[in-house]
Amino acid sequence: MTSIEQTAHSQLTFHWFLSTSGDSRGIIGGGHGAEHSGTSRELSHTYLKQIALSAETNGFESVLTPTGTWCDDAWLTDASLIDATDRLKFLVALRPGQIGPTLSAQMAATFQRLSNNRLLINVVTGGEDAEQRAYGDFLDKNERYERCGEFLDIVERLWRGETVNHDGKHLRVENARLANPPEVIPQVLFGGSSPIAGEVASRYADTYLTWGEPPAQVAEKINWINSLAQQHNRTVSHGIRFHMITRDTTEEAWAAAEKLVQGITPELVAKAQAGFATSKSEGQRRMTELHNKGGAFTENTTARDLEIYPNVWAGVGLLRGGAGTALVGSHAEVADRIEEYASLGLDNFVLSGYPNLEEAFHFGEGVIPELLRRGVAVKNREKPALKEASTSIV
Repeated sequence: MTSIEQTAHSQLTFHWFLSTSGDSRGIIGGGHGAEHSGTSRELSHTYLKQIALSAETNGFESVLTPTGTWCDDAWLTDASLIDATDRLKFLVALRPGQIGPTLSAQMAATFQRLSNNRLLINVVTGGEDAEQRAYGDFLDKNERYERCGEFLDIVERLWRGETVNHDGKHLRVENARLANPPEVIPQVLFGGSSPIAGEVASRYADTYLTWGEPPAQVAEKINWINSLAQQHNRTVSHGIRFHMITRDTTEEAWAAAEKLVQGITPELVAKAQAGFATSKSEGQRRMTELHNKGGAFTENTTARDLEIYPNVWAGVGLLRGGAGTALVGSHAEVADRIEEYASLGLDNFVLSGYPNLEEAFHFGEGVIPELLRRGVAVKNREKPALKEASTSIV
């Protein structure tokens, strides 16, 4: 089955990113052991509303709102934007263990009522050990995933209206219940590349998220999670996280990527990669391997040198921890790649750009109409109407 045939029978859902640490026309570095850097467009509530409205205008399903010591709180930020939007959903990044499961379930239920059921949850099991300790969490990585499984078990049962008694290794609740369970249970999106992450995701995730890698590697992860989910008699949908650099022409897109490269120096790369080397994240390790742990970058490197697969660019990961790849190309080329990834079994695409406000329009006005013209169903966007021949005489 070709990619076009595959996507013609499925609906693609696109999500955008709410940059709650500021924004920039250059790559914002940091995370996963590296210092936060590169913000040039300072954070304001007005700007966050602009991003949220740009996402809603362009048909994005939700905005991913991150969590960590380097950004503002996701819950409070998204709650402040409920009345600024009408349809847009909020993909809140939540770290199990920072708040108890009963209160977390209650917060989510409250958000659902106040927003008219516009909450999604992105489970982030943990950051790096140093950051977790800053939040008062001293469990190691495997223990955090064990706790995450217990947490999700409790929360999901509470959302279903059950009275929960749980006495586990990491969490304990007695006669826990919600006075007002949510009318619509929030969808849970979950990422992680380690064996224990896969086990937890296969049991509790509605959608498994992976960072952007070449299609063959993504296919392996999809098959891995599907096989684990089948053992629990579950079916999991799949999503992928990419940055976007899309323009009317190939040349314009790569020129924009080249501008990002011009803001990078070997010294900045070395400093960021030294931080990433301390990370215990399997996903981060996979990201750094895409550009040889920064070794693929020199003073003479061009943007095209970091293209690891047609239109898949590893340049972002030189400085940024976590999601480190972008789709770069004309609107038609980016649509080609999206169809290719969709043919693997992906139907959720969590996207962002530099800066997020402008790039939301580049994608929404360029790539989505191109997909619609090809017959690909896109959630929140109608296919272009066929123009009938005019019979009027002017």
